[in-house]
Amino acid sequence: MSSDVVTESTRRRLNRRQADTVRRLTDATVEEVRESGFDGLTVRNVARRAGVAPATAYTYFSSKNHLVTEVFWRRLSALPPIEATGEAGQVITALREIALLVADEPRLAAACTTAMLGTDPDVQELRLRIGLSIRRRLRTALGPAADRKVLNALEIAYAGALVQAGMGYISYSETADRLAEVAELIVR
Repeated sequence: MSSDVVTESTRRRLNRRQADTVRRLTDATVEEVRESGFDGLTVRNVARRAGVAPATAYTYFSSKNHLVTEVFWRRLSALPPIEATGEAGQVITALREIALLVADEPRLAAACTTAMLGTDPDVQELRLRIGLSIRRRLRTALGPAADRKVLNALEIAYAGALVQAGMGYISYSETADRLAEVAELIVR
């Protein structure tokens, strides 16, 4: 494999120049969502902000859902590794980190919730990666003797909390606090 390959998108491997273009597009996506919200977001506007042609943006991203889901994936992937302590505190830390990825940006958080429900194949692929990454983080936090039922309960609690936040029942910041309470009950 070439040393020029620096990252992998859902569509192909990227050289450094292409990876920079993708980074500019994802950064521009965040800025566009901050200004226009998810409903006002378009791939064309993201391309303009990133300084690339719309056709270039569509080379890397199939839809605005794909762009926003990629933003979440990149933030999740950038989290520091979790330690395998098997302690409730470590599980709570893992859940809090995931829940707070976009909590300080309500428009982006809402956009992520909507985008990740998209049905296009690129979003489905990223959603699978996101789910597996979250599962691995929780399994690691639970330690080597992780109980599958406990892991499943934590995953469902996380998904349910995101749905509640996405529906506006609780804020994304409150999600982290509620997940900590639930994790304490489950991991005892």
